[in-house]
Parts: sequence; C-alpha cells; structure tokens
Amino acid sequence: MLTLATDIDALSRFGRALADPIRCRILLLLRQAPAHPADLADSLGISRTRLSNHLACLRDCGLVVAVPVGRRVRYEIADARLGHAIDDLRSAVLAVADDNSCAEAEEKDCC
Repeated sequence: MLTLATDIDALSRFGRALADPIRCRILLLLRQAPAHPADLADSLGISRTRLSNHLACLRDCGLVVAVPVGRRVRYEIADARLGHAIDDLRSAVLAVADDNSCAEAEEKDCC
C-alpha cells in the first residue's frame, strides 16, 4: 500500500525530471525508441558530458534505465506505463493550453 509520503516522493521525482527542457526532450526521444548516448547527444545537439549528467538525473528519478548491449549501453524508458503517462500528460497540457476560455472571465479578468 502506498503512503502519502511515497506518492509525494514519486511525483516530486517525476517533476524534477520534467523541470529541464533537455530532460523532457530525452524522454520524448526515448518514448519513440531506445537509444545509445552518442545518438541521443547528436540528436539533441549537446555534448556527451552534458547528456551524461541529464541521463544520471533521469536514472536517479527512476524514469530511464541503462541496458548493457555488448560493450555499449542503451537507454530506454524504465516502464512502458511511464511512456503512456508522458503521452497523457503532454496531451492534457496541450488541451488545456488550447482552451483559452474562462468560466468566470468577467469576474476574474482572465481572458
């Protein structure tokens, strides 16, 4: 059974991972397919050192895993449910961003 502290910790880790645009881009790339660090760095146009720091954060947050493949390492989303959660969150945020209406527009002066 999950506790409130566990729920808060899980959401905090997810939020920390999403707080940086590069980490968001990494998650979106890995959502499409697993990838090797060199390929990710090239796709993102960042140094491998910088990428390594972001991957370490994502690993620490529990969102990605490193899978040994011979002498190389491949990164992938830690659980398929995280990929679906990323898709759902992205869709929800886009839907809210497209909805410029406000139920109390005149009172709240929000539109």
